[in-house]
Amino acid sequence: MKTLTLFSLAAAFSVSAFAAPETYVLDANHSFPTFSYSHLGYSVQTSRFNKTTGKVVLDKAAKSGSVDVTIDMTSVDTGSPLFNGHIQGEELFDTAKFPVATFKSTAVRFDGDKPAEVDGQLTIKGITRPVTLQVKNFLAMVHPMMKKDAIGANATTVIKRSEFNIAKFVPYVGDEVTIGVALEAIKE
Repeated sequence: MKTLTLFSLAAAFSVSAFAAPETYVLDANHSFPTFSYSHLGYSVQTSRFNKTTGKVVLDKAAKSGSVDVTIDMTSVDTGSPLFNGHIQGEELFDTAKFPVATFKSTAVRFDGDKPAEVDGQLTIKGITRPVTLQVKNFLAMVHPMMKKDAIGANATTVIKRSEFNIAKFVPYVGDEVTIGVALEAIKE
């Protein structure tokens, strides 16, 4: 009876420990959003933001989680210093008034044991709109170099820049923007 009780306590403890939410901090060197849009129909241009911070909370057992990300809009990298300055101007990102954009999740949906979609609120230029990120390539494992639990994923969504008061040059420069997120995070 004593062995059964100890076994039951150990099993209960291991299940509750396994079910606990885990918090991961974004790895700034491997986490960044990109955005792509049609440029006059000639090409699809892709740029990125170089400074992104945030946290991901994941409860694998409960199949729930949350994502909270802040993007430094002044870190936009178009590949051209001249265009970096132009895109930060008042008619586009207006980074003097709105230096950050944020994404805060409202729901995470799983496909099996992996997150598949993340609903949330995206705020750009002080305007908040609902978006759904489609998650691809999700992986959770011990980081081979850091020897700590880590997660990684790629996610995408499509927005209309006109909905965020960034409509200059529409329709010549595409209104639809594909946002891609490369995310890696290390367990706290």
